[in-house]
Amino acid sequence: MSENKTPNTRVKIGVLAVQGAFAEHRKSLEDLGVETFEIRQRRDLEQDFDGLILPGGESTVQGKLLHDLGLFEPLRERIESGFPTFGTCAGLILLAEELSNDSHTYFATTPVTVERNAYGRQLGSFYTEENFEGIGKIPMTFIRAPLIKDAGKEVQILAKVNEQIVAVQYKNQLAISFHPELNSDLSVHKYFVENIVQVHAAKTYKKGDYTPKHSSFLRQSSVLAAQAKLSA
Repeated sequence: MSENKTPNTRVKIGVLAVQGAFAEHRKSLEDLGVETFEIRQRRDLEQDFDGLILPGGESTVQGKLLHDLGLFEPLRERIESGFPTFGTCAGLILLAEELSNDSHTYFATTPVTVERNAYGRQLGSFYTEENFEGIGKIPMTFIRAPLIKDAGKEVQILAKVNEQIVAVQYKNQLAISFHPELNSDLSVHKYFVENIVQVHAAKTYKKGDYTPKHSSFLRQSSVLAAQAKLSA
């Protein structure tokens, strides 16, 4: 078990489970005490939840299945409206506004330009440890990873490897090239929960314009901790 376990909140996060490493993401979140569920069909979106994870895998396959299963538009609308979303590897590709080596895009909600398979195919996979803004040095596992070639002015760069961007945050969207779910270190998932999901819930609650359908977290006492974080 990683030492960086803390959240143990009442937050609930949906993990896209049409293809890819969704089970590993669920395990990481559940090790933090976060409730999760799998998003496989449109009716799964009818329940209350507070954040979304787009896992690594095959972005082309995921993109096709999102359309075939009727998930693409409702998820895109949520993400565009500010719903906390975390994309890893293929998830980064789904979020990217532009792909430098592919004319096709998907949600296109994060203003970055991404190069698919930038490190080559399977032989380009590797492990390293680098600094992640707000966390410190963490393990990073890259598998046929994309690279962020360019980031918009409002995009916060969170991590680089060999001077190349591998992690960014844009509003409530966290997008990274590597696979934190494949290591025991939970710090990136913890960052998403504490700094994006909880903070978004507290801000929404404070403004008084939330709808219960979009958040299970708001009806839990843990919102007080997030509000305290905002006022700190």
